Parts: sequence; C-alpha cells; structure tokens
Amino acid sequence: MRIDLFLWYTRIFKSRTIASNACKKGHIKVQDKSVKPSFDIFIGTSFSVKKKQILYNFYIQDLPTSRVGAKIVDLYLKDLTPISENEKKEILLKTKNNFKFKGKPSKKERRDINEFLNE
Repeated sequence: MRIDLFLWYTRIFKSRTIASNACKKGHIKVQDKSVKPSFDIFIGTSFSVKKKQILYNFYIQDLPTSRVGAKIVDLYLKDLTPISENEKKEILLKTKNNFKFKGKPSKKERRDINEFLNE
C-alpha cells in the first residue's frame, strides 16, 4: 500500500493531498530516510511523521482497505511516540493559548511579549 494512502486512511492527515505534500517535503521517514508518496509499506513497518514541530513514531499493525473511523485507528497503528514529544506538544498548546491577541497588543501585552522573548 502507498504510504500517502495509509496516512490518509489512518487519519494522520486530513486529506491525501496533504499527506503527499508532507512526503515530498521530507516530513515522513521510514528507517530515517525520506520517502516519496508512492513508497510501498507493509505490516511491521515503523515510520516517523513530523507534524507541527513534533516527531511522532508509529508501527503498522495491519493495513486498512479504506478510510477508517477515529475509534478503530488503534487496530492499524501503534503509537511509539516518546513521552518527551508529548510534553512538547502540551507546552506548545499552552504557549499558543497564552499569547492570543486580537489586533494590536496593548502596552501590558507588549511588555509580556518582550519579557517572554528576552528570557
């Protein structure tokens, strides 16, 4: 099965086009080598996906015949992502929510930004 199809079937990416573009940009790696969207994968293959500054690692347990529901993705994929990457994800979410401004920042918000950047 093509890797771009598998990434779409297992809901790692929202569309097959996005999965193909990720492969072309080198965000998908099998055995530490970037792969093309047409790369064939099999049961037992491990691969990594870099998505939003986080490196996810997966192991293929089975190949789906069509796009699967979010509840049964675990039948096809095993998540091997280290805990440190999950912590990084939480930190990114917290900082993203703390620094949401609407329009031009106020004087206090500018001070907070400068204090954060200078640390």
